Amino acid sequence: MEKNLSHKAGNRYRLGLSVAAVAVLLAALLAWVGPNTLRTYHEELWFDLRAHLFLVGWSMLAAIATGVPAGILLSRPRFVRHAERLMQIFNVGNTIPSLAVLVLALAVLGIGSGPAILALWLASVLPITRNTYEGLRQVPMAMREAATGLGMTRTQALFRVELPNALPMLMGGVRTALAVNVGTAPLAFLIGADSLGTLIFPGIYLNNHAELLLGAVATALLALALDLLVVALTRGALAGRGGAL
Repeated sequence: MEKNLSHKAGNRYRLGLSVAAVAVLLAALLAWVGPNTLRTYHEELWFDLRAHLFLVGWSMLAAIATGVPAGILLSRPRFVRHAERLMQIFNVGNTIPSLAVLVLALAVLGIGSGPAILALWLASVLPITRNTYEGLRQVPMAMREAATGLGMTRTQALFRVELPNALPMLMGGVRTALAVNVGTAPLAFLIGADSLGTLIFPGIYLNNHAELLLGAVATALLALALDLLVVALTRGALAGRGGAL
């Protein structure tokens, strides 16, 4: 009991330190950008931030909805022999440069958010699939046998034993995919989709350092904030099991 309380206190302490570090970094970056830049571009920043979150949100939902079931399927005995070959299907978005993927998506779906979401999904799905697969493969055989001994079906064992134990690694894949996604989304500006790239690329073209810096800082802070959110949610989910991330 005391060990669990100490562990939970440690998790809260680490989470508090992470929040404090992000807050300090946020203050430093905002001071670097400057209040005049924020006043000048605050409406555009808010619009582009929402558009960026729209692209990231839908593409990540699609990547999770695709990657987790695919990782589960590849970890099953009948597919595990061919898992590495089949995994290459999901590696397309990481093998081909992001800009080329965006152009190919543009050729299929035209200009706008649709091809951007497709390209971001392709860039994000492999880490989730890979980590789901590896997390499930690393669940100790003793746990699987114990679940069978308790009379669980394969489906019950999957959801009650395997996935909970694979959750830290699975969520590690989500964090990796999210970082790639948020960092790639500004490129969507090049195919006509609104994102924080709407600040970055015009800033480059027009040699407007303030606008460029604002877009880059906003992208970095968004990546940090979303990563911190995923960590907090994962720790909350693991708290009842005494797990750690």
